[in-house]
This record gives sequence, C-alpha cells and structure tokens, in this order.
Amino acid sequence: MTSETTYAELSFKNESKSSSTKSWPPAAPKEKTSPHKSNPSFPKLLFASLLVLLLLLTISFFIAFIKKDWSCFPKAWKSFSSNCYFISTITRNWTESERNCSEMKAHLLVINTKDEQNFIFQNLDTYSTYYIGLSNPKGKRDWKWVDQTSYNESVTFWHLGEPSNLDEGCVMLHFCYLSRKWGWNNVPCNGRRKSICKMMKIYL
Repeated sequence: MTSETTYAELSFKNESKSSSTKSWPPAAPKEKTSPHKSNPSFPKLLFASLLVLLLLLTISFFIAFIKKDWSCFPKAWKSFSSNCYFISTITRNWTESERNCSEMKAHLLVINTKDEQNFIFQNLDTYSTYYIGLSNPKGKRDWKWVDQTSYNESVTFWHLGEPSNLDEGCVMLHFCYLSRKWGWNNVPCNGRRKSICKMMKIYL
C-alpha cells in the first residue's frame, strides 16, 4: 500500500511540473519584419536621393535654357538687332524676288531705321543694285511696304530727285558714285536685279 501511494504521488508531481512549463494559450508566432521597416534611416535616404535627383534635373534644364538664343538660320543670313537678312546674288524681277523671299519664310527688305539702313549698306556690292520691299503699283504717291508696315516719310533714304517717275513702281538700293553714298531709286518692276530678304530671328 505504501509503495502504491508513493508511485501515485510521484506520478502526480511529474504531471504537475510538465504542465506548469507550458503556457496557455500558446503565444502567436512572431511576424518577420522587412529590412525597410527594421531600418529607420531608409525613408530619410530615399528623400535625400529624390532631392538630389530633382536638383540635377533643375540644373540640367537651366543650362539647356541659357544656351538657347535668338539667332539666324541658316548661317548664311546676316544678323542685326532682332532680324536676319539674306542678300541674294541671283537677279530676278521684283515679283520673283518677293516670291523667293516668301519661300524662305521671309519678305523683301523693309527698312525701319537709319541704323538698319547703314548696316545693310555695309554688306552690299557697290556695283550691284538690290530690290527692297517698297512698291507703288498704282502709279501714285502711295508707297507700301510688303509687310504692311506704315510708310514713314521721315525714315526714307531717297537719292536726290527721287522718286522721279511714278510709273516706276518698285524701289531698289543703289550706290551713287557722284554723291558717294547709297540711297533709294524707284525703277520699273520688271527689271532684273539682286535682292535682300528679311525675317525675324528664330529661337535656337
């Protein structure tokens, strides 16, 4: 009897120890954390990288922008102020000359200032004559520029005694050897002469 009691007590004690080591309810398994969550400096690093990228893009845009400028293209055109000028060496009548300029997205020369006139003269051959975009097709004193700019009597460069014959409805630039200077002459529109085209500078 004594031996049975002792065995029973031992068995009960062993079960109590084993049960006391287990917790209830069982603990939930721990979630695996991602490397990003475990690294608190990652958002700061990402933000800094984006700032650097934005700064580089801004600098690149600024450099590309400041390199652009108003210029003449093709380079054969001459630059003055905000305009470009092409001096044609092929002789045509006045209508053909204006058509030639139009095909290049330009028009026959319209002169607005004395400085512009002087610039043009410096680039011309004194032995040639050149059509400009001033005409009087109706044979009256009603001179008109091809770009519809108002004809300003105070900004004209006629040679002495010109315009002489109102039946001569087109205007050319001509160097007078007697006065040793350039000026305007009115001439028949069907004569074949060189010409000067003008256009606004383009943004390159």
